[in-house]
Amino acid sequence: MKPLPRLYTIADASFGDPVRLAKDLFDGGARLVQVRNKKGSARELLDQVDRILSFTPDDATIVVNDRVDVALIAGAGGVHLGQADLPSSTARQILGPDSVIGVSTHNLSQAMEAAKLPVDYIAAGPIFLTTTKENPDPVIGLDSLATICNDVSKPVVAIGGIQLEDVMEVLKAGAGSIAVIRDILAAPDITARVKRWIEVLNEVERRAE
Repeated sequence: MKPLPRLYTIADASFGDPVRLAKDLFDGGARLVQVRNKKGSARELLDQVDRILSFTPDDATIVVNDRVDVALIAGAGGVHLGQADLPSSTARQILGPDSVIGVSTHNLSQAMEAAKLPVDYIAAGPIFLTTTKENPDPVIGLDSLATICNDVSKPVVAIGGIQLEDVMEVLKAGAGSIAVIRDILAAPDITARVKRWIEVLNEVERRAE
């Protein structure tokens, strides 16, 4: 798998039409977009993913939230699984070796277990308070994020309530990528906000060199 981009974006249906959101995210320079529609049917999600794939840039990846079947049928780049979703080993058998598979974890124990699984990255969070989930898991904070990043060998994607001003601290904790929902999707201009995120991430990376 090619390295994940620093910015991991999510076209979440709770903020509007995922198809339009994905277009705005791509226009801003995002190159990894997870399509998330928790309340939609499989048919609706499949239609949305198909439409998004029709304009996805060649160098970008589409990951489907939860639904391995939709990812397979649509020919998406991969799937992101929660703790209660299909086991990652089964997802790997279905999607094959070249698909991107990520898994959500909410503490060190879950992250350590995930590190043994056939997944490409481990999402850890929520780092801060988040309102994008109806029943969010307890906040883990930056110290726990740093412990997870130190103790697992797979790429870690930090997620949950992260805003632009948190970038340096989150990357310093060891996260390879930052997943962002509200700070981008709730912005008046999503495309401009993505561009700003990428600028800041690049600047932080240059300072660290």
